[in-house]
Amino acid sequence: MEDLFALLIPILAVSIPIVAIWTRHKQRLAQIQLEAQAQLGSERTAQYANIVRDLEERVRVLERIVTDRGYDVASQLEALRDPAPAMGQDRKKAEIQ
Repeated sequence: MEDLFALLIPILAVSIPIVAIWTRHKQRLAQIQLEAQAQLGSERTAQYANIVRDLEERVRVLERIVTDRGYDVASQLEALRDPAPAMGQDRKKAEIQ
């Protein structure tokens, strides 16, 4: 029995520092992971803020179109479309004539 205790004492003396180092390492890893998630979260928040700002500006423009110039929205939206296809159609008409 005494031999068993004599064997356990050095084992405990070695294992306690190992466990302490391992737990400290785990705590550092958890802290690094939390910091990385916080940074990623702040980057996403900034991206979402930019998207919201752009969308708010677009809504303001649409509100101005509807309220300042009456309700002729369909013709104004058609005017905002890409003019390149319309030019191509005009050329085709000119070529046919």
